[in-house]
Amino acid sequence: MAVELTQNPKEKELFGHPIGLYVLFFTEMWERFSYYGMRAILTLYLVAETTDKNPGLGWSDGEALSLYGWYTMMVYVMSIPGGIIADKFLGQRKAVLIGGLILIVGHSILAVEEMWAFYTGLVLIVTGVGMLKPNISTMVGGLYKQGDIRRDKGFTIFYIGINVGAFLASIIVGYVGEVHGWHYGFGLAGIGMALGVLQYVLGLKYLEHVGNFLGKSKNEEDIKKYNQPLTDIEKDRIKVLLISFLLVVVFWGAFEQAGGLMNIFTKEKTDRFLFGWEIPATWFQSLNALFIILLGTRVAKFWADRKLKGKVATSLYKMTIGLIIMGAGFFFMTAATMQYEQTGAAAMIWLVLAYLLHTIGELCLSPVALSFITKLAPVKYASIMMGVYFAVTGFGSKLAGLLGEWSESLGEFKIFTGIAVFCMILGVLILMIRKKIEVLTHGAEDDFPQKYEEAEGYELADND
Repeated sequence: MAVELTQNPKEKELFGHPIGLYVLFFTEMWERFSYYGMRAILTLYLVAETTDKNPGLGWSDGEALSLYGWYTMMVYVMSIPGGIIADKFLGQRKAVLIGGLILIVGHSILAVEEMWAFYTGLVLIVTGVGMLKPNISTMVGGLYKQGDIRRDKGFTIFYIGINVGAFLASIIVGYVGEVHGWHYGFGLAGIGMALGVLQYVLGLKYLEHVGNFLGKSKNEEDIKKYNQPLTDIEKDRIKVLLISFLLVVVFWGAFEQAGGLMNIFTKEKTDRFLFGWEIPATWFQSLNALFIILLGTRVAKFWADRKLKGKVATSLYKMTIGLIIMGAGFFFMTAATMQYEQTGAAAMIWLVLAYLLHTIGELCLSPVALSFITKLAPVKYASIMMGVYFAVTGFGSKLAGLLGEWSESLGEFKIFTGIAVFCMILGVLILMIRKKIEVLTHGAEDDFPQKYEEAEGYELADND
């Protein structure tokens, strides 16, 4: 028998989860469709020659990767003010809607073939993602009570939604932009965001009990949570989150090579012919999303089963293992650069294997980190801490851009190999001190399975 632990006892469920989860799933799916569609073609648009059949801006690789780094950093850094606005003034539910509307305008303006439109569109996208991204993730956590075993699983399902959007974007927007015109691709991303906002508005009735602004709540318990100062335990938990963010910076600094250096390497140095047909370079970015869709629930089930067996499966442990696995994937890019230097073209298999390990590592770290924040962050700072997480992700993206720029002087071999070695060494060091760090969580992850006698009968893994 499944454990009934939803925040609102009267809330309807679908496949063992609140229906609100699927509303947020599809909203985030379309938001990521718009973002990853734009991400798939941005650097290629910047480096495309102005004289090409599909002309771009003719920038150098270094210039393109520099802008890519700044853009992807600011997209996530703006999550801090986005989280503050939600926690202090609007609540998460309204902030998500406003962010979505801003994104529609931003992507639509990018379809205009003018430089003012290009920069204006980027600024609006940065602002819109900052409003939407931290708050929609916080709302997912609000669907579950503390200690509900379904929370991590729910975030994995939500994360699959992210990557359904990313997969479709890389294939559809990537193809339209690369083959038919970059600005058509930018415009198509805006249409996807419009569908996401429409779906969100229609599904708000399933989200009435989450994402509200506690500062105006008439509930005495909400007011008490909002006004009371932080306890020593809450301060310790914030310290753990900040330490875990070190892993996040390094992880995304490496992982975001996908949209930058790895994207250009795929375009310029990889043999992409299959049975006489040249595969668009942007399509390779869909591999990550495809692997997440195929492996997401399997990786989540692996960790859930491991926890039920009494083995180590804490959030910090999962995240550290994820960093190590992702880092190891860059050894395949090392092999790709070696083959390119020897033969003049790298085989596609190296990219496939690299994206596979990157994906497994991401599944161990990213959705777990989102869930971890909702477990440890104080209620009144939930969106702010989620915003800090995404800002840290942004700093990682900027680091990715810097590493891509350095490749012009150091070469891809040193960059890819250096990333692999550094990630694995850092991961091992964190594992050595993990227990001392986890003491500061004060049992935030100890509620299950001891608390629930029906844990052994939990059937979610099969229901999904």
